[in-house]
Amino acid sequence: MYWRLSNLYFWFFALLGGLLPYWSLYLEGRGFSYLEIATLMATIQLTKIVAPNVWGWLGDRTGHRVRLVRFGAIVGSLFFAGVFMEPGFYGLLLVMLAFTFFWNAILPLYEVITLRSLGTQREKYGKVRLWGSVGFIGAVALVGGILELVPINLLPWLLLPVFAGIAVSAFLVPSERGERKPPAPKGSLKAIVTHPAVVTFFLMNFLLQVSHGAYYTFFSIHLEQHGYGKLAIGLLWSLGVLAEIGLFLVMHRLTRSFTVRQIAIAALTLTMIRWVLIAEVTDVVAVLIFAQLLHAASYGALHAISVQYIQGFFGQHHHGQGQALYSGLTFGAGGAIGAWMSGFLVEGFSTSAAFWGGAIAMAIAIVITWRGLRPPPEQ
Repeated sequence: MYWRLSNLYFWFFALLGGLLPYWSLYLEGRGFSYLEIATLMATIQLTKIVAPNVWGWLGDRTGHRVRLVRFGAIVGSLFFAGVFMEPGFYGLLLVMLAFTFFWNAILPLYEVITLRSLGTQREKYGKVRLWGSVGFIGAVALVGGILELVPINLLPWLLLPVFAGIAVSAFLVPSERGERKPPAPKGSLKAIVTHPAVVTFFLMNFLLQVSHGAYYTFFSIHLEQHGYGKLAIGLLWSLGVLAEIGLFLVMHRLTRSFTVRQIAIAALTLTMIRWVLIAEVTDVVAVLIFAQLLHAASYGALHAISVQYIQGFFGQHHHGQGQALYSGLTFGAGGAIGAWMSGFLVEGFSTSAAFWGGAIAMAIAIVITWRGLRPPPEQ
C-alpha cells in the first residue's frame, strides 16, 4: 500500500515540476505581458477556492474519493489538451480554468485517502509524501535539460507523459467501499471554523501563500533576467524541493521536540529571510542556494504541521471539508492574490519588488501567528 499511495504523489508533483518553473517562461515566449502572465499563473491557484470544496463535499457525501480522483485525473488531462490549439489570452485563460478545476480536485481528496489509509500511523505521512518531492525534482531537472536543447514552445508536449502517469497511478489505488460518513453534529463545522486558533491558522497560511505568489509566478523570469539558463533555473527549483524531502524525513522528530507554534513561527521567519535574499542577492550563487534550501521551512514544515492541524481540529466528520478549506482559502485565494499582486509589482517596478512584497506578508503573518496560534486537539 505504501508504494500505491506514493505513486500518485510522484506523478502529480512531477506535473507541477514540469509546469511551475517553466510555464511562465512558456507564456513569456508566447508574447504575453507580465500582468497577463500573472493572471494565467493565478488560475492554477484560483480554482482551488471552489474546486476542492465541491470535490471535498462530494467525497464526504459519497465516500467514493478514489473514483473522484480518477475522474479528475482523466477529465483534467482532456481539458489541458486545449493548450495545443495555441489560443490567445482569453482562450488560454478558459483552458487553464477548466483544466485546473478538475486537476485541483485530486490532491485534497488524495490527502484524505492517504491519512485514512495510514490510520494510527499518521507520522508516516511524510515518508509517503516525500515521493511527490522526488517526482517534482525529477521533472524539473529532466524538463530543464530538454529545454536547453529544444524551444520553450514545446513544453506542453513534454508534459504529456506525466499526464499519462497520473491517470495510470490513479487506477492503481484500491477502490473504497463507498461508505458514507455518519451525520455530523448540527453546527459543528461552524464552531470549528470560527474557533480563534483555526482563524489564526487560516490567516497564517493565507499570508504564506500570498508571499509565494512572486516565487511561483516570477522566480524563473527573475533568474533569467540575472543571466541564469533554463537548466540552472531547474536545478535551483529542484534544490528547494530536495531540502523539502530532507525536512519530511525528520519532521516526526521535530514535532516531538517542538510545539506547532514554535515550528510555525520559526518557519515563517525563515521564509521572510528567504524572500529578502532572493530579492537582493540573486547574483551570488551561494546565497541563492541557501535561500532555496529554506524551502524546507517555507513549504515543507508548514505544510506538514498544517495537514495534522486539520486532522486534529476537523476530525472525521469534516476532514474532507477541512482539507478543502485549507486548499481553497490558502493555496487558492492566497496564491491567486499573491500572483496578481506580484504581477502589478513586476509591471510597475521589478521582480525584486515582488519578493519584497512577499517578505512584508511574512512579517504580518509572524505577528498574527505569535498572538493567536494554538495546538490542535488530539484525535
